[in-house]
Amino acid sequence: MEAILVSACLRGVPCRFDGRHKAAPEIEEAVAGRAVVSFCPEVAGGLATPRRPAELVGGDGHDVLDGTARVVEDTGRDVTAEFVDGARRALAAARNGGCTEALLMPRSPSCGRGAVYDGSFAGELVPGDGVTAALLERHGIPVRPAPGV
Repeated sequence: MEAILVSACLRGVPCRFDGRHKAAPEIEEAVAGRAVVSFCPEVAGGLATPRRPAELVGGDGHDVLDGTARVVEDTGRDVTAEFVDGARRALAAARNGGCTEALLMPRSPSCGRGAVYDGSFAGELVPGDGVTAALLERHGIPVRPAPGV
């Protein structure tokens, strides 16, 4: 059976920054018939639930991995190390689970694919990927944003 890595919040785990989840019927349809590895990179990286909102500053997840951008909370606290550690743990979980792709939470500084918040905390989106999405893509695991959320 094929396996897929899925953001834990999409599977009903209340691990988002606001302490909630984002489970949706479209998620269950998208993963039907596959082994699911649920994972939250932010929690795995050592961040609490709930936690302060965080956004990418100075670029996207690829830039964070290259050391030219960072992840900061709305208070200004730098949480780049936690996001990078969580991304590495997500990659390990995907590999250990035999995942051939990932279905991740849209717009997230960890899991976003194709669009992420711009770092202003004003709800503005810019093209780019989150840290975990970028790392998975770099290692040959295709990432797609979750439908319906």
